[in-house]
Amino acid sequence: MLPRVETDEEFGRLVVDEALLRPGVLDLCRRLGLPAAGPVRFAEGSLPVYAIGGAHVLKLFPATAAGEAAREARVLEHLAGRLPVPTPEVHAAGAYENGWQYVLMSRLPGADLAVAWPDIGRSGQDRLVDAAGEALAALHALDPAPLADDVGPRDWAEFVAGQRAGAVRRQRERGLASEWSDRIDAFLAAAPSGRSERALLHTEFMRRHLLVDGAADAPRLSGLLDFEPAMIGDPDYDFVGVGLFVTRADPRLMTRFTTAYGRTVDPRTAMAYTLLHVYSNLPWYLRELPPPSGAGDFASLAEAWFGTG
Repeated sequence: MLPRVETDEEFGRLVVDEALLRPGVLDLCRRLGLPAAGPVRFAEGSLPVYAIGGAHVLKLFPATAAGEAAREARVLEHLAGRLPVPTPEVHAAGAYENGWQYVLMSRLPGADLAVAWPDIGRSGQDRLVDAAGEALAALHALDPAPLADDVGPRDWAEFVAGQRAGAVRRQRERGLASEWSDRIDAFLAAAPSGRSERALLHTEFMRRHLLVDGAADAPRLSGLLDFEPAMIGDPDYDFVGVGLFVTRADPRLMTRFTTAYGRTVDPRTAMAYTLLHVYSNLPWYLRELPPPSGAGDFASLAEAWFGTG
């Protein structure tokens, strides 16, 4: 049985303790009639996720994240077969014990693109970026209305206003230097607004959530994963992950991505959403992608991270 978890702090301690998790995982596998071979936990991710043989993946959610479990299952069912890149098929989802929820889904072939990327040649990388742009465009082209009761926020403008109200505080809590944090409010006030249309958003569209398969000289995207934080909102919001974690501040790759996607995004809008994103951590981003010499303001940083070639 999985231990009861009532706070994020309790979950933070439990999630790293496989000895406490494993008995419950094995029990749940038996109840679901899964193969007797032991589940193998994936090393990455904030939630406990296990490979069950070669065909299944089991993702677990504590009571504090029960809504994420329902959201992931609902979104994956909605997406089934509708994107140019495969998404997992939901085989079962529901409640376990002590408030825990689970989603049992198909296991897609391929390797984590973030891990595989350095060993892929330039032409292969270009091919994958093109495919990623097409995949995100297809996601955004879907009508999100059937998911409106399951995927929020109900009012995008209200969500943005709430994020903006706490933007400076959140970044300071993460250790952002005052030379940057003191400029947030002025930049957000001047940044252009995004698009008026609403789309289904992945919200963490990044290499780590893409799978790659195939020959080294002809790689292909074989999966798009992790929809538990999906939202309905401005499509430009998804370009935060694109610029930071897919094209990685490479203007040539951003040009390829936006060409495949079918439109560009104003770098200042993407930068604003970087500050407003629910998982925003600007000090980390600045360590991952140090700004070029002379880029000491948000407008310059926006061009460095989200500009095209």
